[in-house]
Amino acid sequence: MNRHFKCLINGEWIEGNGAPFEVKNPATFEIVATCANADTSQLELAVEAAEVAFKSWSTTSHQMRKEALNAIAEEIESRASDIAKLIVEEQGKPFELAMGEVHGGLAWLRYAASQDIPVEIAEDTETKRIEIHRKPLGVVASITPWNWPFMIAIWHIIPALRAGNTVINKPSSLTPLSTITLIEIMNKHLPKGVVNVITGQKGIGSGMTSHSKINKVVFTGSTPTGQSVMRNAADNLKRLTLELGGNDAAIVLKGTDVAKVAPAIFGAAFLNMGQTCGAIKRLYVHESIYEDMCAAMVAIANDQVVGNGLDEGVNFGPVQNQDQLTFVSDLVNAAKQGGATVLTGGKPLQGVGYFYPPTIVADISNEAALVQEEQFGPALPIIKFTNVDAAIEMANGVEVGLDASVWGPDTAEAGVIAERLECGTTFVNAHAQIQPNIPMGGCKMSGFGVEFGDEGLLEFTSLQVKHIQK
Repeated sequence: MNRHFKCLINGEWIEGNGAPFEVKNPATFEIVATCANADTSQLELAVEAAEVAFKSWSTTSHQMRKEALNAIAEEIESRASDIAKLIVEEQGKPFELAMGEVHGGLAWLRYAASQDIPVEIAEDTETKRIEIHRKPLGVVASITPWNWPFMIAIWHIIPALRAGNTVINKPSSLTPLSTITLIEIMNKHLPKGVVNVITGQKGIGSGMTSHSKINKVVFTGSTPTGQSVMRNAADNLKRLTLELGGNDAAIVLKGTDVAKVAPAIFGAAFLNMGQTCGAIKRLYVHESIYEDMCAAMVAIANDQVVGNGLDEGVNFGPVQNQDQLTFVSDLVNAAKQGGATVLTGGKPLQGVGYFYPPTIVADISNEAALVQEEQFGPALPIIKFTNVDAAIEMANGVEVGLDASVWGPDTAEAGVIAERLECGTTFVNAHAQIQPNIPMGGCKMSGFGVEFGDEGLLEFTSLQVKHIQK
């Protein structure tokens, strides 16, 4: 019998009011589990529970919160292999990468548990003392995507809890299972109502973003959906953290050692089969090394073993869903029709599963849709450039600005070029090297707000200044 997952509201597992929906393995098309399909009346129950729980959770000591989060981390670690298997079954990534997702989530969790929120003394004289306090916001809504369902849920939920808020999470209906398992573990170590999870296929997300008693929304996903979140949040001026689309550019300069950098560039472009906001999506290569780079990328692509992430030796899984597979395939087909050359890959594999091999596209115009739109899948366009100014202009010529990188033999020169790129994070001779203690956020249409580090933690607080006349 298939497993069935329910919603957690006020510490209790409840069935949804709608007919359960199925969660499908993208590699095998098998039904992994069924899931509760909640409606907005059940969202109301979750908001009420989180409101009540906030009154006591917001007044707990920092030490108590740290201890609870560390206890959650210990249990996750003891169950890491089972959680990783669940991620593979619902999301498709290879098991080793899924284990990396679990351990990455643990690193972020433990870092957040260690963070302090001190009272800052702005002024202290014989007559006056001014203190700057950080207060929790209240009920936080977390809406998480399907590409890294376990780790991104930790990114959203743990800092919110650490700051003293209560949380309602809505995972993607495509990949809810590992997130629900995370919430199940959290619920064992937290008072009832502090964390809740609502699964549903219609109305829950918009109900959360427009709810008058939800004080902050954290959303990771597409730019159009982020715009909708922002509109819905206006009525009660919700705080927002929006991590939206990225069409990350990488520029490879003249004189770069292609053999040395190609594996890192390939890894950053095809991370999670390209289904990562911060992956390299456009590769600009100087004409002097263009052919060598194309050949190196093709060789690495052809070495990948595509298949079910639970099978031995597989290191490249499926695209997560049919819509995304169709989108990537259509972009590559349009590029071919526009005169681009598909060097390897270029069409879905026959048979069961949403499999699309790592695809390298050369001789492509910067104006092609595959370059200008975020493909979010296993296809990389490689664009030739002659001078650096033109490469920078092309890299900056999109509406989004999440990450970008510059690769070259002269680190100082590459660093100067990186400063000219319009994005929230730049890398020199690396890409997608995020870490828990370093803030991350986008600019332009990639959203606003910051995650990670002290800056990310403080996004879950409001500033309160206390003036004391002695």
